Amino acid sequence: MRRLALFVAPALAMLALPGAAFAHPKLLSSNPAADTAVAKPTKLTLTFSETLVAPLSGIELVMTGMPGMANHAPMPIKGFATAVAGKVLTVTLPRALPAGSYQLKWHAVAGDQHRIEGQYAFTVR
Repeated sequence: MRRLALFVAPALAMLALPGAAFAHPKLLSSNPAADTAVAKPTKLTLTFSETLVAPLSGIELVMTGMPGMANHAPMPIKGFATAVAGKVLTVTLPRALPAGSYQLKWHAVAGDQHRIEGQYAFTVR
């Protein structure tokens, strides 16, 4: 009986904790949004469902295609600044992105410390 109590008590305690304590961040919106064509942006914004841990959240941005260049090799975009304020991750680019297609890969960590990843594509006109 004592062994059963040692198992049941922690299990009941876990059920009593609020669900938000175990929530993973979900991407709610982004600018530019997935699968859109935009004018040359100088800032990217991703909004999540949970407050982010700044040093553990960020993006990778790759130019995957350029107009007039067949077989354009993927080109990582570097030199941007990333800032986190609560649930919003903002990327400030050193200059406007040139026309082309882009793949944005994001990773986000909230209070539960689990890294969640995702990606989407957009086009710059």
